[in-house]
Amino acid sequence: MHRIKHTEAHFTGSNFVRDVVIGMSDGLTVPFALAAGLSGALQSTRLVIVGGLAEIAAGSIAMGLGGYLAARGDAEHYANERQREEREVREIPEQEKAEVAHLFHEYGLTQEQSGTVVEALSHHPKAWVDFMMRFELGLEEPNPSRAVTSAGTIAAAYIVGGLIPLIPYMVQPSVDFGLILSAIVTLIALAIFGFIRGRYTGLSAIRSALHTAVIGGLAAGAAFLLAKLIT
Repeated sequence: MHRIKHTEAHFTGSNFVRDVVIGMSDGLTVPFALAAGLSGALQSTRLVIVGGLAEIAAGSIAMGLGGYLAARGDAEHYANERQREEREVREIPEQEKAEVAHLFHEYGLTQEQSGTVVEALSHHPKAWVDFMMRFELGLEEPNPSRAVTSAGTIAAAYIVGGLIPLIPYMVQPSVDFGLILSAIVTLIALAIFGFIRGRYTGLSAIRSALHTAVIGGLAAGAAFLLAKLIT
């Protein structure tokens, strides 16, 4: 009798996808809104492009730095919590055993069943600490290169997203026509991005696409109307 091999397909690139989502969503939305606002106040595609590129440069640096600091903060938090758990395992082992037993009780194990596992785990301090970090605190050890990778991914995604609404202004001289093309191209890009994000994050792809496109459109429309009112 042939045995059917069970294969589970889990997506493991959650950190990378999160960084791309952060960078791309802001990269598509903010420069698009800025370009729309400038289009309402200026009649020069060159000035719109220069303003947009300046925003992309500043925004990518700011977003990348934010990602770097956030990842560093996660790594420092993990290190501090691990040191605390290692100290508690050494200094108050009985209390830590009780905490492990409590965790097992929450999964339905009896005191007798959990006692054997707890006692065995207590003879392996590193594994004990690993267990407490993951199941008591819900923390996973960060990748040592996470901060740099996160900063680069967010910044690159922001630049790629930010260039999309500016391309129409680069290929023809009319600000008004450039705004129309930019709106069409960017809303399509936002919808595609939202659809892909929904597929990777387990959300409704259609709903995510509509939600992302609507938010980007509202931001650009608000910026354009505000610029018109001011000028």
